[in-house]
Amino acid sequence: MKASNTYKNYIGGQWVESKSGATTENRNPANTDEVVGVFQKSTAEDVQAAIDAAAEAYKKWRLVPAPKRGEILYNVAARLVAEKERCAREMTREMGKIIDETRGDVQEAIDMTFYMAGEGRRLFGVTTPSELANKFNMTVRQPLGVCSFITPWNFPMAIPAWKIMPALVCGNTVVIKPATDTPLSVANLMKVMEEEGVPPGVVNMVTGSGGALGDSLIGDDRVRVVSFTGSTEVGRKVSMACAPKFKHSCLEMGGKNVQIVMDDADLGLAVEGALWGAFGTTGQRCTATSRIVCHHDVVDKFISMLAKRAESLNVGNGLEESVQMGPCINQGQLDTVLNYIEIGKKESARLVTGGEKLTGGAYDKGFFVKPTIFAEVTRDMRIWKEEIFGPVLSVTTCSNLDEAIELANDTIYGLSASIYTRDVNKAYTAMRDVYTGIFYVNAPTIGAETHLPFGGVKETGNGHREAATAALDVFSEWKSVYVDFSGALQRAQIDTE
Repeated sequence: MKASNTYKNYIGGQWVESKSGATTENRNPANTDEVVGVFQKSTAEDVQAAIDAAAEAYKKWRLVPAPKRGEILYNVAARLVAEKERCAREMTREMGKIIDETRGDVQEAIDMTFYMAGEGRRLFGVTTPSELANKFNMTVRQPLGVCSFITPWNFPMAIPAWKIMPALVCGNTVVIKPATDTPLSVANLMKVMEEEGVPPGVVNMVTGSGGALGDSLIGDDRVRVVSFTGSTEVGRKVSMACAPKFKHSCLEMGGKNVQIVMDDADLGLAVEGALWGAFGTTGQRCTATSRIVCHHDVVDKFISMLAKRAESLNVGNGLEESVQMGPCINQGQLDTVLNYIEIGKKESARLVTGGEKLTGGAYDKGFFVKPTIFAEVTRDMRIWKEEIFGPVLSVTTCSNLDEAIELANDTIYGLSASIYTRDVNKAYTAMRDVYTGIFYVNAPTIGAETHLPFGGVKETGNGHREAATAALDVFSEWKSVYVDFSGALQRAQIDTE
């Protein structure tokens, strides 16, 4: 797979160069002098070869007993445990987030793989009584075929595992295109799967630009499921491309997540939650805390406490254990963040802290920005409405819970939200009335676990969920089976008396 730091595509159980003969460098966002690896600049021809391999492998893989498929995944998970530290360190080098977080990313892949390995001995359907005598009714899951996955750079092993493992345990085969900025983590996952017995062609990887490869990944008639994580704008295009052939599409897209802080909240806890939610992963999470709705009686104290903690964060190279926040992923994302900071200033939001690129010394070799907090933000401002995907937090005020809930729902997105309060009635009211796919009480908007469904509402998703058993519904179809052993014609709804 690796020669002189050059990585190949993985197609049909072989590590192969792109038909284009072209490659692209992947550099460390904390130190752009460091080349993490050289990866294939794939073409539609490479995608076609990967789909060919997946379609051929599907013929046998779908017939492998599900418990056996689960046993293979169990071995993959156990191997990832052994490889965790190496994979985490390489992920920090290619993606930038701090080493504690990349360890968590790999752990999430481990958790999902173990979880789905167990589903190999479940994949439950139901049996139910028939309305007719001497007749047996049941439901079973059946796989769909080839699945195309387009995955993001912010969770470069966890999110691919969210998609790959339920697809495989259901009996499907996979072609995955990792994000251009983070192909190494998926290459590491492919290598583990190869060495732990996943048959050739069952999983395939092509690297390169989504713009160049997207149509090929979606358009082939043999692709029956497309799972995409990324922006709402691109997700809409994916949905439209899948619609003519009625392909399953699972879309996990944007977010503008809110943390509500009521006047009875434990402010110290709420500050720690906001700090982690807004600046963990440098704010580059779909679930990142982007908005705070704080009760006006405590907002001044809350902002003062939060700003002090944000200003003390150690920003730098994530491989250093003392660093608490890493860089933006690339120059484009840094420019986007800095542009939104300027927009916030022009909109007359009050800049509390941060608001500029970090410069000098090692900072000049990376894409670093100070943790930024705006106060006195109003609901007509762009920094309130639009996803920034960086360490920029907007704070506004409310006078009561009803107003807080109204402000929380004031977004086209609906992924994650949280409330900090000591009042159980307020907590349950917000839990009911804030319209999101994920909700936390006295915790930040980040921190999903693999055994609960993950996804959002409104323009965040299209109704499907990743993780937990909900993911099985994305990668399988229900078949209702009726077995009549009466020896005579029986007509449901007619011969019931």
